[in-house]
Amino acid sequence: MAGGSQRKKPPSKSKSKRSVPNLSSSPSPMAPRSPPALVPYHKRISILVSISLIVCVVVLLGISSNTSSSKLSFPGEEESAEVYSVEVVNEYPHDPNAFTQGLLYAGNDTLFESTGLHGKSSVRKVDLKTGKVEALERMDDSYFGEGLTMIGERLYQVTWLTKTGFIYERNNLSKVTRFTHLMSDGWGLATDGKILFGSDGTSTLYQIDPQTMKVLQRLNVSYKGLEVHLLNELEYIYGEIWANVWQTDCIARISPSDGSVLGWIVLPSLRKGLLSTGFRDIDVLNGIAWDKDQHRIFVTGKHWPKLYEIKVHPVRGKFNGDIEQVCPLRSPARF
Repeated sequence: MAGGSQRKKPPSKSKSKRSVPNLSSSPSPMAPRSPPALVPYHKRISILVSISLIVCVVVLLGISSNTSSSKLSFPGEEESAEVYSVEVVNEYPHDPNAFTQGLLYAGNDTLFESTGLHGKSSVRKVDLKTGKVEALERMDDSYFGEGLTMIGERLYQVTWLTKTGFIYERNNLSKVTRFTHLMSDGWGLATDGKILFGSDGTSTLYQIDPQTMKVLQRLNVSYKGLEVHLLNELEYIYGEIWANVWQTDCIARISPSDGSVLGWIVLPSLRKGLLSTGFRDIDVLNGIAWDKDQHRIFVTGKHWPKLYEIKVHPVRGKFNGDIEQVCPLRSPARF
């Protein structure tokens, strides 16, 4: 933290001569001195209590400051904005053959990505700046890779149309074990470092014990009383769950405590920009990664040739259009 200390100015020296003491009125050195006055006991207790309270207040203010500094700062958040646009800060190359289903940031400009499609699914380690795939673990052709997250040194992945998932070592992508989850399907995964959050393509947000894979809680995600279905790839960002909503250019900011949608992030400009520059084979927006140390947000899509670092800004004034049309609240998908 930056802060400047203020030194007290030394008292100015007097230019006048010292006055000569009146020796006749001074007490004799041999005369007994009266003892110093003692502060009454109850006053001492009062002073100690006051000092303790002051210390507690200072500590609490410090904790509050540290907590607030770790919150994602949306300019204008005090205005309860519900819709946010994005500013592209950086563009990075991304494998256009990657059918992105899960994405996470693992520090040191390293991404881990889960890709889908039968016969092409994989888990891969990717260099952020170059887009180079540094390591790749191909999946059995019978599996369609989906959401991916990481707790400690292990990667957790779910698969589409099954209740099967896999755990990998992050260092070499070797498969540790497989697991069975209790979601209806495997779409998205995220974590706060303690529990897993999962989606299955409906409006349900799951909280899962990563040790037992038992469901701890199911939340119904809703916006103004309407269910928000097709929750896809997930990321945990500053105490919120951010979810790609399948077949839209929208990300829903979800409260993990009650499932309510706190706001919408609209990103149609990214897909439209790719289409306008000749990239006709791209699919939908999907993939959110969060660098919590440097406060960076990354997004991409299926078969997108670029990965974007973005900043989020509230849309001031009236949003141009109905958010429920821009981010349509469709019925659950059936396959």
